[in-house]
Amino acid sequence: MTDLPPRPNRPVYLDNQATTRCDPRVLAKMLPYFTEEYGNPHSAEHVMGHIAETAVEDARAEIAALLGAEAREIVFTSGATESNNIAIKGAARFAARMGTERRRIITVATEHKCVLETVSDLADEGFEPVILPVGADGLLDPDTLRAALETPTLLVSVMGVNNEIGVVQDLRTLAAIAKEAGALFHTDIAQATGKIPLDLTGWKIDLASVSGHKIYGPKGIGALFVRRRPRVRLTPLFSGGGQERGFRSGTLPTPLIVGLGEACRLAREEMADEARRIGTLRSALLDRLREAIPGIAINGSLDARIQGNLNLTFPARAAADIMAAVPDLCVSTGSACSSAEIEPSYVLKALGLSDDSAARTLRIGIGRFTSPADIDYAAAALVAAHRGETVAANTAHRVPPP
Repeated sequence: MTDLPPRPNRPVYLDNQATTRCDPRVLAKMLPYFTEEYGNPHSAEHVMGHIAETAVEDARAEIAALLGAEAREIVFTSGATESNNIAIKGAARFAARMGTERRRIITVATEHKCVLETVSDLADEGFEPVILPVGADGLLDPDTLRAALETPTLLVSVMGVNNEIGVVQDLRTLAAIAKEAGALFHTDIAQATGKIPLDLTGWKIDLASVSGHKIYGPKGIGALFVRRRPRVRLTPLFSGGGQERGFRSGTLPTPLIVGLGEACRLAREEMADEARRIGTLRSALLDRLREAIPGIAINGSLDARIQGNLNLTFPARAAADIMAAVPDLCVSTGSACSSAEIEPSYVLKALGLSDDSAARTLRIGIGRFTSPADIDYAAAALVAAHRGETVAANTAHRVPPP
């Protein structure tokens, strides 16, 4: 057993790319809409409905302000997975109905699974999926995209910030290349929203997907940006009452929308200061790990990366063994679990890592509620675990509250 620096009586959470804690200020903003202000926002003919409708529209405006968009361009969904499906399938199916001859849909090998699977699904409907490679830094070369666009293309989808390696794609440049070729441009910005400045209008992006629980908001809510000028047309995934400009029918979850709006407001006001603080913590952790573990490697560009992400390959021990040795440290392997079999991360393999190297890789996500004490504990715990030592668990927080 190894003695570690003192820490709060809770697990140390460094998995903020998987999900974030709901900010207490967001929760406080949401609570009245679960209790006193429970009106249906679509029943705006009476006072309770009007209060809910106003709250929804205020939140829509906050989201638009963070993204560099118009409020009317924000469509509420259940999360980024649904937004990605509506954007890609919706654009493809509408184009097919209009008789377009463009059938090529381009994306990137390191995209989130929901984008890769959505594009793959469209092959059954007569579309041509094209999956582009990335460099060892995890970035898409603009010339690679230009070459792929020599064949007339309907849509390009490139993730703004990668969920495993945290690299930031040059959306402005890539979108301009796609637009020059006459293609729509979609981006999954679930990991970028609130982390880096965004200007969807200025960058001429057509479609963009947002997730609430990645930016200290609630789970179960997201948004889709749909450009109005020039207007982007989509076929909805399901039928209903025609809410959200007809793109996404169903009664809107007012409390969750209020939470997403507040999370975006906080991000807009605090993003720059938060990035500096998180960047300082990341540098401290990386410096300590490099000093204690010679040969530790960073995957993806360190320069073109959000401040909170580290994706590290350890030189001598499997990531799963490191995690098992440190039960109070919440990090992730970045591996996909399918049919009870752990498979190497397809993102890391796309960067050129071997299966063995991928199996020795951990994703570390530093966030708003990470403290210097958390970083001290994480550094000492990871070094000890890599040496083959087992770190004693704090059992005080193991029993869930009644």
